[in-house]
Amino acid sequence: MNGDDEDRADALFHALADRTRRDIMRRVLAGEHSVSALAARYDMSFAAVQKHVSVLQKAGLLTKRRSGREQLASGDVAAVRSVASMLTELEQVWRGRIARIDELIALDTTRED
Repeated sequence: MNGDDEDRADALFHALADRTRRDIMRRVLAGEHSVSALAARYDMSFAAVQKHVSVLQKAGLLTKRRSGREQLASGDVAAVRSVASMLTELEQVWRGRIARIDELIALDTTRED
């Protein structure tokens, strides 16, 4: 990954590191919601929910559009897929390391026999 990709990964994982933001993502991936409707679901101020939505938007995980006086938020499925792709890459690295450890153990075992 280059520097831009690393910055994007940092933003995505930072955004998803918070429980409330993950919950907001579940909701907006299921369908478009107004920010005020989202705020009504949490025991925090409207401004706090707006900040959570802003973090998700800056990470590219959701988009907002205006409809009259309301701001409507929608989840970006492609962005979520990119997170899944990053996790798959990390899993492949670890699977490769585990396979190499297994090879070394097997090699060591044959030497002892």
